[in-house]
Amino acid sequence: MPLKFFCLILLVASTLSASEWPQFRGPNGDGIAPAGKAPTKWSETEGITWKTPLPGKGWSSPVEADGKLWITTAIEDRPSEEEMLKIFERAGTDPKKIKQLQVVKGIQLLLLVVDLKSGELVATKELIRVAEPEPIHGFNSYSSPTPYIDGEFIYCHFGTYGTVCLKRSDLSVVWKRSLPLEHSVGPGSSPFIDDNRLVLICDGCDRQYVTALDKYTGETLWEVDRPEMDAPDGDRKKAFDTPIAVTDKSGRKQLICMGSQWLVSYAPETGKELWKVYHGKGFSVVPRPVVHDDVVYISTGFGKAQLWAVRIDGEGDVTDSHVAWTVARGIPTKPSPIVFDDAVFVIEDKGVGSCFDTKSGEILWQERISGNYSASPLLADGKVYICSEEGKTTVFKPGRAYEEITVNELNGRIMASPILVDDALFIRTDEALYRIDAES
Repeated sequence: MPLKFFCLILLVASTLSASEWPQFRGPNGDGIAPAGKAPTKWSETEGITWKTPLPGKGWSSPVEADGKLWITTAIEDRPSEEEMLKIFERAGTDPKKIKQLQVVKGIQLLLLVVDLKSGELVATKELIRVAEPEPIHGFNSYSSPTPYIDGEFIYCHFGTYGTVCLKRSDLSVVWKRSLPLEHSVGPGSSPFIDDNRLVLICDGCDRQYVTALDKYTGETLWEVDRPEMDAPDGDRKKAFDTPIAVTDKSGRKQLICMGSQWLVSYAPETGKELWKVYHGKGFSVVPRPVVHDDVVYISTGFGKAQLWAVRIDGEGDVTDSHVAWTVARGIPTKPSPIVFDDAVFVIEDKGVGSCFDTKSGEILWQERISGNYSASPLLADGKVYICSEEGKTTVFKPGRAYEEITVNELNGRIMASPILVDDALFIRTDEALYRIDAES
């Protein structure tokens, strides 16, 4: 092959793989943006570079590559009240739970492509069509997992409804898999790429396991069941977490996968269990773990959420030996933590912000912040951004004392976590996607 032609191929591959925000919670999956400027003040009428209405409903966050934002959504075919009751009846839904659930006659699961600079919706790709999907929690969406960008591909995951690998260059489908699972309240775990593996946490009511698929073919490389749980039913065994990959100080590679009752580390190549910690009866776990200085910080999920700090250098069951500290007050069940400058920052679902010392777990500050929260916080340009379900974004300094900078408000609900790309903040509401550039 001529050298000139080979260099051209490398240049194209490099361009396709360049991404500032490839996955849920950013480059390292920890909610910390790479170096760049970030805006401080905006509203629905000022500071908005563009606002693009989005079709359908989805709580997934955008990811970025090729000068574009890639977002998933679900177009819902809503039933009448009579049709809704029949669907619940066919599904065998417990009448006591009907008020908590939403049901549709059918869904189209789409990938949307938005131009980073102009905000133009440049492409729409239907990936999956489902007739009479199972009811989900009224709080959730059928498109909550965030896609993953890797090389020339994008991986879109919708839980039990399917996983799709596409080429971004032409939106052609490379492979598609369905891993049936009883979510009970809908999908939530985002996909994760580690080397040649697409790792999925599949913690349903019917079965709980972690699997690695070949990212090029979708074939199963390994699959491992979760540790045995002490729970009255599958509802207390389900979880919705997203894996993280770490290399500890000894050079050992790990996939850390949080779940109900157990935090587990696996060997990436084989799925072999390396160590595990029993964190109690917590279930429906959502917050993604964060690792800092060989310690992983987790929220134990619903039940009574606690924040745990666990050393990652163990082997076997290390429940009694590797838990550094725990905190049982003001801990979120949905938003993930931020770890920065020897401090852990969390925003509890009902609006209690807290900061803890990473070494001791000591509470450094606790503050009531207006709103309810599902989105995970973002640390960018020396500021922490927390977005409420009511459309407000509170900005504060990540210090050992609470110092609020500003509060900004947009129309619509914010359930998706914000991202920072190209010195601009991108916020997805239930109505639109916004670009907010840093002040000059």
